[in-house]
Amino acid sequence: MDRNNMTYVDLMEILRESERSYDLNLIEKAYLLAESAHAGVPRRSGVPYITHPVSVACILVGLLGMDTESIVAALLHDVVEDTDITLDEIQKMFGSEIALLIDGVTKLGKIPFSSREEEQAENVRKMLIAMADDIRVIIIKLADRLHNMRTIEFMPDRKRRDKARENMEVYAPIAHRLGIRTIKEELEDISIKYLDPVAYAEIEESLNLRTGERESFINSIKERIRERTVQTIPNVYLEGRVKSINGIYRKVYIQGRSFDEIYDIYAVRVIVDTDTDCYNALGIIHDMFTPIPSRFKDYISTPKQNGYQSLHTTVLGKEGIPFEVQIRSWEMHHTAEYGIAAHWKYKIGYNRKDTSLEKNLRWVRQLLENQQDSEDAVDIVRTIKTDLSPDEVFVCTPKGDAITLPQGSTPVDFAYAIHSAVGNRMVGAKVSGKIVPIDTILKTGEIVEIITTRNPEHGPSRDWLKIVRTSSARSKIRAWYKKERREENIVEGRSELEREFKRAGIALPEKKMLEFLQMIAKRAHCNTVEDLYAAIGYGGVSLFNLMPKIKEEFAKIREAEEEKEVNTEEVLTEESEKKDQGGIIIDGIDNCLIKFSRCCNPLPGDDVIGFITRGYGVSIHKKSCTNVPQELSAAAEPERWVKVRWAAKVDEDFKSTLQISAADRRGLLADITQQLANMHISIHTLNSREEKSGTATILTTITIRGLEHLDMVMARLKTIAGVASVVRI
Repeated sequence: MDRNNMTYVDLMEILRESERSYDLNLIEKAYLLAESAHAGVPRRSGVPYITHPVSVACILVGLLGMDTESIVAALLHDVVEDTDITLDEIQKMFGSEIALLIDGVTKLGKIPFSSREEEQAENVRKMLIAMADDIRVIIIKLADRLHNMRTIEFMPDRKRRDKARENMEVYAPIAHRLGIRTIKEELEDISIKYLDPVAYAEIEESLNLRTGERESFINSIKERIRERTVQTIPNVYLEGRVKSINGIYRKVYIQGRSFDEIYDIYAVRVIVDTDTDCYNALGIIHDMFTPIPSRFKDYISTPKQNGYQSLHTTVLGKEGIPFEVQIRSWEMHHTAEYGIAAHWKYKIGYNRKDTSLEKNLRWVRQLLENQQDSEDAVDIVRTIKTDLSPDEVFVCTPKGDAITLPQGSTPVDFAYAIHSAVGNRMVGAKVSGKIVPIDTILKTGEIVEIITTRNPEHGPSRDWLKIVRTSSARSKIRAWYKKERREENIVEGRSELEREFKRAGIALPEKKMLEFLQMIAKRAHCNTVEDLYAAIGYGGVSLFNLMPKIKEEFAKIREAEEEKEVNTEEVLTEESEKKDQGGIIIDGIDNCLIKFSRCCNPLPGDDVIGFITRGYGVSIHKKSCTNVPQELSAAAEPERWVKVRWAAKVDEDFKSTLQISAADRRGLLADITQQLANMHISIHTLNSREEKSGTATILTTITIRGLEHLDMVMARLKTIAGVASVVRI
């Protein structure tokens, strides 16, 4: 049985082996429709496409024990998206419940997005909305993503890396929050394989070299624990496990530990019947082996946010090898392995009134509520990356109530986790009895006390948005400013936008600027320009994400204006060549206006071609320009493309834009401008931005006499210390 290319026969076999009862007639009906709809369509690997939905269905049955409706939705999940069959037809054939599941899993379609990140964010938002109503949506989606990752070697390299990064940012955190360890770890391990193949291979090789040693060691530990525990604890079950590749990767390559410094590579699980047996087993383990200080965690009394419960302790045996022991009951084990899916795997059916299910869904609704004051769709993906992080800290109130927060949280996050009013009136904080700065990173076990004011007019600082870790705190700060400080938000937002416009060189006449801002407001989902200012002011709109769209629209406006300008200095004829006017000869055309296209900025020495515009002369392009058809005969109007060439002598100056990538350091811009000044180069624009990787990207537009001159300038710039590349754009 090939788990990557499962067949309907395989699915039927898994269904029959299951202890649950399924509606086999409905499942067969769904399979036949899917097989017909996908007939003749292969996957990239060459196998029939139907193997994908069948494999997803097999994961849902064999791994997670899901119900009939989930299996049917899995079989049909790509039918609506990829074939002519509509959702209405699915609803008529299979009912509204299955149709809603399929609609929740299906990607958004026919909606224009300005970037891949925005498209991803809107898809995630839609999925979460559907998931809040029926948790099975995300379980089906996780199974779908898991099978796609198992067969991703047939995808292009860029696609593999994009999907792997999306797993680490969105799907693995969601699987972790739902407690579905089996899917979470496999998604992470496959993703690391494509994001850092060298590290993956090293870890895999290290694990393979120790396979025999590991199995022998774990078996001996299991046997010793069994001999002691069976004397006092009934029904003890033991199993060994090895830490996931991603878990090892995080400690070796992110935290900088050596392979031998990871204490929990090896682990033994002790599974018993009751909570009392867990603590009894812990006492026996600590009596048998030497506990390592500060390596004990009680997740039974303080469960993780995803419901995970176990006792964790790291001990040393007589061999001197540290290993972890996880102690849990069977109910805890089911939750630890399958999370929310355990409701289907170990219980009968799906009950919307189940309080534990409702508790598991509360975080989804909270996540969506936190985004209501944000106009930035991409914000939801950032929220998942932070709020659903597997790394958590447990801190306490002075009364002893435990609060769970993502690692990296501050006292401000803690204050808002207690209540909005506490956060809004916060003026300081004490950690373990000492007053600390409000941006202090909290650690597990600390007691946090929030100092508040009685002044009802007091509110949060805008600077808090830069230090809070949780989306809940960020959302509540934004909500306060949105409600209480609209006029202040408008002033702040206008000032911030004007600064960015000045930095980017965006300037228009007053009337055109108002029209331009109205268009930008609409793109940011704001009704008026004042709403746009206010949203920028309280943080609902991120200028960092909005500015690329603004620059793009401004470039279109400038391009349109330049098309309308009649520049007599660009009139070229065969006679004008002798006077060096423009430096371009157009075969067969005299006394014609010319314009050098801004989309590719051709320079003397470039292979060029002309395009006859309607009423504005000939536009000159590089032949390699993306706006020039590869086959002119196949163009919509091939007769409008004409041959042009450079004059023998060109005395014109031209503008060219360069992108410089360099290691960020003090004095970098000064060195670049000094080098250009030494070459007597005029600088028209110069913009710099700092990248997260510690590098800087500089964009500069300069005056150039031709291609040879440009090559010389680029070569000189590359000699500057730290400059990695200089590219003409």
